[in-house]
Amino acid sequence: MNSKAQIIATIGPASERPEILISMMRHQMDVVRLNFSWGGFEEKKSHIEMVRAAARKTGRRIPIIVDLPGPRIQEKDFHTYDKSAVCSITERDKDFIKFGIEQRADYFALSFVGSEKDVLLCRKIIKSFGGKQLIIAKIERKIALESLDKIIAAADAVMVARGDLGNEVPLEQIPFIQDRIIKKSKAARKPVITATQMMLSMTENPTPTRAEVTDVANAILQGSDAVMLSEETASGKYPVESVAMMEKIVLEAERHLKGKVHFDILK
Repeated sequence: MNSKAQIIATIGPASERPEILISMMRHQMDVVRLNFSWGGFEEKKSHIEMVRAAARKTGRRIPIIVDLPGPRIQEKDFHTYDKSAVCSITERDKDFIKFGIEQRADYFALSFVGSEKDVLLCRKIIKSFGGKQLIIAKIERKIALESLDKIIAAADAVMVARGDLGNEVPLEQIPFIQDRIIKKSKAARKPVITATQMMLSMTENPTPTRAEVTDVANAILQGSDAVMLSEETASGKYPVESVAMMEKIVLEAERHLKGKVHFDILK
């Protein structure tokens, strides 16, 4: 039995081997995320080729998300973003969009969305390069919460990006903002992804903490259509185990959903 909610895994040094990708797919990794904040075109092209080869071997269709960095600023082990940027799409993002279209990626995840205008511009750029990819609006800025309904309406899917959002609002508000975003996305019938630090301890340990298990389960009970792994599968020691454990938690949570509907991220 496979979960209805989907598991998105980020590919990186820990998971860029064919055998690891195949194992992750067999443990119900449903979607792959490529983080374009790191690495070059050749690396990402290699990852895409490996993902598709592994998908063929497992007989599965695995959509690919190109996660655009936006106006991100890296500061040693910490990152922020250019708050003076008028638009969340940079010139570098345009190159990544062109590349993603050439590689037939399925989604673009738009970082640091400020308003629905960013989503509409991204769609215009995609079309200008001859693409039809769908757009995931990442909600990670306080200002985005002020026009949340319009952003959800403009996007094809929504991501609760709790990492950067936690730098914009008091941490104690995150659970309630997450619930609000999920409810509004469900009402608009748009798929919603909950992401960031879901099982972060599994970058170093073979099992998650009890709090992390509760976090993943709660995201499903709130109505998330997908949950995402980042460092856990990109750079952690236990990428396969992270996917397998997340699938167990999602399945258990879905037993308690009592008929609530998930919208498939695959369209």
